[in-house]
Amino acid sequence: DTTSAKTVNERLTLNLPASTTLSRLYEDVSHKAGYVNGTFDLAWGNISQFNRASLDHNSEMSLSESGFEPGGKKNFLHLTDKDGEQPQIASDESGTADSSGVDDSSQERFIGPLPRESTAGCSGDYSSPSYTYSSILSKSDTGYVGLVNQAMTCYLNSLLQTLFMTPEFRNALYNWEFEESEEDPVTSIPYQLQRLFVLLQTSKKRAIETTDVTRSFGWDSSEAWQQHDIQELCRVMFDALEQKWKQTEQADLINQLYQGKLKDYVHCLECGYESWRIDTYLDIPLVIRPFGASQAYGSVEEALQAFIQPETLDGPNQYFCERCKKKCDARKGLRFLHFPYLLTLQLKRFDFDYTTMHRIKLNDRMTFPEELDMSPFIDVEDEKSPQTESCTDSGAENEGSCHSDQMSNDFSTDDCVDEGICLDSTGSTERVLKPKSLLTFELFSVMVHSGSAAGGHYYACIKSFSDGQWYSFNDQHVSKITQDDIRKTYGGSSGSRGYYSSAFASSTNAYMLIYRLKDPSRNAKYLAVDDFPEHIKSLVQKEKESEEQEKRQREIERNTCKIKLFCMHPVRMMMESKLEVHKDKSLREATEMAYKLMELEGIVPLDCCRLVKYDEFHEYLERSYEGEEDTLMGLLLGGVKSSYMFDLLLETRRPEQVFQPYKPGEVMVKVHVVDLKSEAIASPISVRAYLNQTITEFKQLIAQATGLSAETMRVVLERCYNDLRLLYVPNKTLKAEGFFRSNKVFVESSESSDHQVAFTDSVLWKLLDRHGNTIRLLVLLPEQSPGTLANRTQKVRGDSDVIFDGTKGNRKSVEAILEESTEKLKNLSLQQQQQGSSTSDSQKSSDASDFEHIESPTQEADSNSSLCVAADNRELENRIRASAGSSGGASSDQENHFACEERSDSEVNNDRSTSSVDSDILSSSHSSDTLCNADSGPIQLANGLDSHSITSSRRSKAHEGKKETWDTAEEDSGTDSEYDDNGKSKTEAQYLYFRAEPCSQEDTSWDAQKCLVVHVDKRITLAAFKLNVEPYVGVTSTQFKVFRVYANNQEFESVRLNETLSSFSDDNKITIRLGRALKKGEYRVKVYQLLVNEPEPCKFLVDTVFAKGMTVRQSKEELLPQLKEQCKLDISIDRVRLRKKTWKNPGTVFLDYHVYEEDISISSNWEVFLEVLNEPEKMKSMSELAILTRRWSPATMKLGPFQEVILESSSVEELKEKLSEMSSIPLENLEFAKGRGTFPCDISVLEIHQDLDWNPKVSTLNVWPLYICDDGAVVFYRDSTEEPMELSDDERNELMKKESSRLLKTGHRVSYSPRKEKALKIYLDGGPAKDPGQD
Repeated sequence: DTTSAKTVNERLTLNLPASTTLSRLYEDVSHKAGYVNGTFDLAWGNISQFNRASLDHNSEMSLSESGFEPGGKKNFLHLTDKDGEQPQIASDESGTADSSGVDDSSQERFIGPLPRESTAGCSGDYSSPSYTYSSILSKSDTGYVGLVNQAMTCYLNSLLQTLFMTPEFRNALYNWEFEESEEDPVTSIPYQLQRLFVLLQTSKKRAIETTDVTRSFGWDSSEAWQQHDIQELCRVMFDALEQKWKQTEQADLINQLYQGKLKDYVHCLECGYESWRIDTYLDIPLVIRPFGASQAYGSVEEALQAFIQPETLDGPNQYFCERCKKKCDARKGLRFLHFPYLLTLQLKRFDFDYTTMHRIKLNDRMTFPEELDMSPFIDVEDEKSPQTESCTDSGAENEGSCHSDQMSNDFSTDDCVDEGICLDSTGSTERVLKPKSLLTFELFSVMVHSGSAAGGHYYACIKSFSDGQWYSFNDQHVSKITQDDIRKTYGGSSGSRGYYSSAFASSTNAYMLIYRLKDPSRNAKYLAVDDFPEHIKSLVQKEKESEEQEKRQREIERNTCKIKLFCMHPVRMMMESKLEVHKDKSLREATEMAYKLMELEGIVPLDCCRLVKYDEFHEYLERSYEGEEDTLMGLLLGGVKSSYMFDLLLETRRPEQVFQPYKPGEVMVKVHVVDLKSEAIASPISVRAYLNQTITEFKQLIAQATGLSAETMRVVLERCYNDLRLLYVPNKTLKAEGFFRSNKVFVESSESSDHQVAFTDSVLWKLLDRHGNTIRLLVLLPEQSPGTLANRTQKVRGDSDVIFDGTKGNRKSVEAILEESTEKLKNLSLQQQQQGSSTSDSQKSSDASDFEHIESPTQEADSNSSLCVAADNRELENRIRASAGSSGGASSDQENHFACEERSDSEVNNDRSTSSVDSDILSSSHSSDTLCNADSGPIQLANGLDSHSITSSRRSKAHEGKKETWDTAEEDSGTDSEYDDNGKSKTEAQYLYFRAEPCSQEDTSWDAQKCLVVHVDKRITLAAFKLNVEPYVGVTSTQFKVFRVYANNQEFESVRLNETLSSFSDDNKITIRLGRALKKGEYRVKVYQLLVNEPEPCKFLVDTVFAKGMTVRQSKEELLPQLKEQCKLDISIDRVRLRKKTWKNPGTVFLDYHVYEEDISISSNWEVFLEVLNEPEKMKSMSELAILTRRWSPATMKLGPFQEVILESSSVEELKEKLSEMSSIPLENLEFAKGRGTFPCDISVLEIHQDLDWNPKVSTLNVWPLYICDDGAVVFYRDSTEEPMELSDDERNELMKKESSRLLKTGHRVSYSPRKEKALKIYLDGGPAKDPGQD
């Protein structure tokens, strides 16, 4: 819409059929834009304005014929002035047109094909579409305003709209005047309802909020997430209104409109004596389906007749008659005395199914008429002998009783209550009797529930008394509907009414009906705006001003640019905030706002600050705005947008400095100066360059910034993480070399011979390579035994300082010892190279002290070399021991420094330790016992297997051109050794950085005395890492284990020796624990005891090690001494069974002759069940099947213990024979069923008899629906002739409680656990009492 400055940024989107004519397009646009059709033009927006022609107003050409394209990507139109005059705004007198107007429309409006009227609010769909804020800014076409659903407040919205559309209630509410001096408006329910009704009648919005009303109820935001019953809300709200209206004209309003009276009586059939009382009611609850009946009532009339149908009290239910002085047959029932003016019927669709013990919703069909004649429901006897109200009172505590012959004597004309309507139009006690023939009620509100007993959605279908039209009020949406839509709320399906018809019926049906008496003398009309009382007129004015203010605020919001703001604060470092500035503010004003926002006052003068365009992602300063201090922010930022592709940075300078101009097109370069002699890389200096500069010009630029010589300068660009490129072509541009917005380069300028060497063989490359791949790890060392404590002292001859006291000298001794071990390893590797194939230049240059020898699985070398490594390390250890022994005084210090509780293998198993790689492969669902800890729950594992996607993109020259392989659980589930089966080293030499130093207290929360800080190349293998930390642990690498510590402090063992540390990152933690590390082909196994008849059938015993090729018998022999020592279990080997464990389910039985890896697949961190047998193992062959069986006794409502049955085949007949033999149940009477779920397949004794699939019609166990193909399946069996125990209601309830408690204790999922419901309350004092002792 280009017709005014206010609308130029707006867009109106229409989704139209291709067959729509141009004239129809003009109508649609005028309707939605709020203009008079014919006072504006539409022209193509993607054609220059000189060639632009308007579309024809009267053309009947379709859109597709006029050049519009399907999909709409190129269909841009401009709404322009016609003949130089602005379009006329359509008037809004009727209140039914779209009244958004130009000023009130949102920035992005959307219209599409409207839903067909016949489907609006009908039964099929109750899920509300997602609403945008813009959709509630303009009034519905119906002229009615919707209500915003706070979360689950559809039930409240439906009731509020019904009350609003009730003229008598609305008018009475308007006549009540709020006294602000007496009450807080926030907590006044009538006042907030009054405000809401005024807004519903006068607002131009599509929908309004109900938060002020719910706040007056004393509700907080959590109540918005509680769905309640609409009838319950109606009762509670009416009670609250009555309390608030005491001592006002409206004190009796609810009773006058909604209250009726009925008589509850018992009539003796022998003497005619009648005992009765009069009750009041606000609604009539109608039963949908009588208790125990298979069919529902077909209509409201049928249900009403059943409501007043008396029941006969006879037999054991006889009534004690006071006149006869004995028990007599009697008739008990209800009689309507009079009906309210507004008759509310509640259809009782929510019920309780005592068979399933579930709440259910009855979706049966129940018709209701548009006009309801209530005269048939008045009892004739009451007409002849009217009752006196003085006999009883509706609220009386004691019941009234009188003889029918006495009633006429007690009759008082003043207090007469007729069977008709109690009218009180004058407000006096005088009653006007209404003949029965005029008891006709007119339906005007149907409150519909869609969903189940567990929850759903409410909406209201309401008839307007002003035009007789039906509307659907569905939260924000108000639409016209027809009688057909009302009929769709009857419920049920088109088929016959049967017992199960409800289950297959539509879940959308009427729940509450409200009828109004047809009486021209009383039927009121809605108060027109002009007829409002004065206090309502002032309220309307107040709300109008509030809406105008809101609109102005929206206008400001729409013109406010919101952009991320950063600032390098001199004190607080990098700060981030959001700058909200009006588009018409200048850059100078915006800078001042940013200055205050970043709290720079008193720290930096304002004239030392400026705003620059900034890209936070690339840390790139795009441009500065010199000379544009008075330019408007809207122009600088490219208009008001929901998000920007850039940010702003508030740059500061010292008073003596000047700002450097940043021009568009420049790139930012962070220059790191490298010193080869000290092997140091300096922090960056920022330089700005142009992409079309040559490398020579770029070197000159760097020379100016750093003072280095441009002639000898080498410049290395790090294009992406760890991808280094030497820039050596003088005339090549920066763009051609791959420079982007923000770049990182390393520069070195020295006279060394390193210039002549190929870049990948140079010291510079090695230094940068090390810099890019080195990570910092925190390593917690274990407590030492006294015999090996001296290993920790780590001293070099001639240096008497203890290593871990943090002094400079100590650090030197660490490095000295490492240097010496490095030299030995280097000399060794040179021998390997001479024996092996040709070596690369990079391996020859071995003068850098910080490069370590490690193994990489690419090439084999001679076995002698590997033996030398071990011997050399032992020699190194002995030398360290000897030097440590000479410092007597240091030992006791070390003992204190490393005092920590020693943990045995059996204690470590409580950490649920698994390999950092293997545990990543396992899914949490298949290994929840392994990966979860009872206290902390499942942890999120970092995926070690994905590490190659983020590791170095280049390898040493030895790796070039060779395919990398990545281990997976499938390829090798065991532990990798650094040696192959022949004892040969599987590696070739490569030097990777490793440096260890003492840890300071600031570095870690661990005890600093027991912690090392290790700087290591993450391409090092676990094997090499362990070798490097050997001197600090004090034992060989085979005698300690490495555990990775995750964020939640859970530890997982790393066992793959040929895995690199590439999945680790800076400041990751590692714990070293003493204990035997796994050898080639070994697997760590967790052993659990299976106790089939215990409440907790799965009990952890020990962690042990099984090896590939070992038999089950051998593993038992190794396991039993361990069980005896650690678990005090002394078991004979013939009474022990090992079997597969899948989570908590027992599986395949392992026989003694089975071999691991050949007959039984085994993996890292495997779990097995150990079962203690009462007799020697009966299973001899893999073809046999071990089934766990349990007897169900219906007569006693009890389950027997588990008993194992060994079958030689999968025959059902054999299973039944074995069960019959074991239980003495005759074969023909024996029935069985497979248990469901996880072992022990627990089920409630109240459900087992019906819920399981008893006696499946199959001949073998391995077919559907049994699928019993492996050991460990659970089978229940019973005697079919045994009748279930008869239970009283009390016994059933008691048993149900016991079963629920038992099943919860065993961790079994209770089949029905409804969401705990919160009682609906309205608080008259503004909120619930805060009782500190209350839960």
